[in-house]
Amino acid sequence: MRPPPPPASLPNEVAALRARYARRLADDPRYSVLASPAARQAWQERQRALLALLARHAPKPLAECRLLEVGSGAGDNLLDCLRWGADPARLAGIELLAPRHEAARARLPAAVSLVLGDACEVLEAEALANAPGHDLILQATVFSSLLDDAVQQRLARAMWAALAPGGAVLWYDFTVDNPRNPDVRGVPLARVKALFPEAQVLARQRLTLAPPLARALARVHPALCGAFNWPWLRTHRLVWLTKS
Repeated sequence: MRPPPPPASLPNEVAALRARYARRLADDPRYSVLASPAARQAWQERQRALLALLARHAPKPLAECRLLEVGSGAGDNLLDCLRWGADPARLAGIELLAPRHEAARARLPAAVSLVLGDACEVLEAEALANAPGHDLILQATVFSSLLDDAVQQRLARAMWAALAPGGAVLWYDFTVDNPRNPDVRGVPLARVKALFPEAQVLARQRLTLAPPLARALARVHPALCGAFNWPWLRTHRLVWLTKS
């Protein structure tokens, strides 16, 4: 295994990441499942796919899984896990941005462990403390926001080290670049495999009709989002990476 990148790259990328997120509107209606038919279909499609993967590949019943989300935001995905039967005492999230962390803390049960900070540092500290491994680690559109290769690699290594044997990384992220958004970059499947070279890929699936196209179709009629949701027009990939 290659040695970890110099830690000096981390503060620069963390500061840049905070600046990139500051440019995004927290309440952008384009991403609201209530206001946007396109966002609603993408969310529902991802929910179905996640549930199918959990039912097929989870190492144990969800109520018994220690589940961590890297980049837990305002807690939406952790709330879904609770609805699906996860034990709050076995759920955890790490979030870099204070407003999102505070929103999650206000929404989620006190038993859910939420940490404000950089995931690389938090997970590396867990490793030093010999903390129990997680059965599932979820990341959704975190790596596409990391534009520094070394930081991507460091985070992937930290996640893999924090994973219990038999556990899995559940990955959902852009697989192609967004030419209109220089703050993100696509992470193709070959890069995912390079970030987790020891992983066994049990499942991979293209999801999410390209959002600009989906929004344009929804303005004509919401049903068109489903009619044109063809694999080659999808911009994200859902991947299940198992630690044998």
